[in-house]
Amino acid sequence: MNVRMSSTALAAALVLGLAAGPASPAPAVAGTGAPAAAGHGAQREATGQAPDAEALRAAIQGLPKDDATAALVRVSGSGGDWRGTSGVHDLASGRPADPDGRFRAGSVTKVFTAAVVLQLAGEGRLGLDRPVRRYLPDLIPATYEDVTVRQLLNHTSGLPSVGSGGGLDDAYAHRFDLRDPVRTVREATSREPDFVPGTQQHYANIGYTVAGLLIERVTGDTYASQVSRRVLEPLHLKDTYFPGTDPAIRGPHNHGYQLFGTGELRDVTVWGATDAWAAGDLISTTADLERFIRALFGGRVVRGPLLQEMFTLPDASVREYGTGKPAAYSAGLSVMRLGGRVVWGKSGGRWGYNTAVAATRDLSRTLVYSVNSTDAKGEGMNPTALDIVVAAFGAPSAG
Repeated sequence: MNVRMSSTALAAALVLGLAAGPASPAPAVAGTGAPAAAGHGAQREATGQAPDAEALRAAIQGLPKDDATAALVRVSGSGGDWRGTSGVHDLASGRPADPDGRFRAGSVTKVFTAAVVLQLAGEGRLGLDRPVRRYLPDLIPATYEDVTVRQLLNHTSGLPSVGSGGGLDDAYAHRFDLRDPVRTVREATSREPDFVPGTQQHYANIGYTVAGLLIERVTGDTYASQVSRRVLEPLHLKDTYFPGTDPAIRGPHNHGYQLFGTGELRDVTVWGATDAWAAGDLISTTADLERFIRALFGGRVVRGPLLQEMFTLPDASVREYGTGKPAAYSAGLSVMRLGGRVVWGKSGGRWGYNTAVAATRDLSRTLVYSVNSTDAKGEGMNPTALDIVVAAFGAPSAG
């Protein structure tokens, strides 16, 4: 299967997005394990077919190479499990990548944030259809008085993005700067809305920055503490944490590298994440994220009818801001039809790292990957990550 033959068109279609170095060791691949249980109350979307081990091995072979230095992949489901690791821990030593290494999960953080907001809604501590200004009157001005909590989660709030200009060189120069989420929100809300709330969808970090502050206001606790207490600890996600102001990755991890415009490949492993906060600062492992997505889809994180919010797109009349394409984001997740399956998931990118979690609603196939990409946050999808998605699920299909 040549998954690169139409990579430009394929990367554009995928919603999940989702340097020369020492010779790469052969990918370490675990054998097929016992079938996993399907999610509750969901129609099956697959027939228990085993993962395509050959295609998955091909997707990550030959690392490090121009677009990535390491890849960690976990595929699970009713047809069995597949584990793969390729590439290097770091380019200087050339030793094999650590399959259990921690990495920056980027916007996968949004799934955790959405889950906690939905838990609070289930407890009656906030209402999804209530204005955010009701909870944050000192922060959200009257200009945005109609923005609801649900609109924060599904990117239909109309809040404008801030702080994304300047390019890679500017970001690198300011990689240790500390960013205050309150100041970020004040800057955004001082501007005119991108559109009337609820009429369009514009994927951005700002809604989840507000959501993090909403969690703190409603609970009287920090965002990180609430997610840890409500999600990380109950699921025993012992290798997942929030770095706060620490720019380093604690514990075992593979180095991330970024290709700069001059052609220089720099180690960008140590980089502050306070600019992303509740929208993208999580550090995790593939094992932890797999455990999380299975628990989430299985109804063990968000319980009852509120879980359906994560699998519900805005009204069909809502289109993507700037393009007019159909809305593809729900509360925390996005959706795509791949290989005949409806796949829900979330990708994330931080400099040097790309991550994704994805699964069919019935958990008959799940995918988690971390790719130490040299083009993170670039245009389109990283080629190695693209190959992994197609190997795990198949190419995008219509309908």
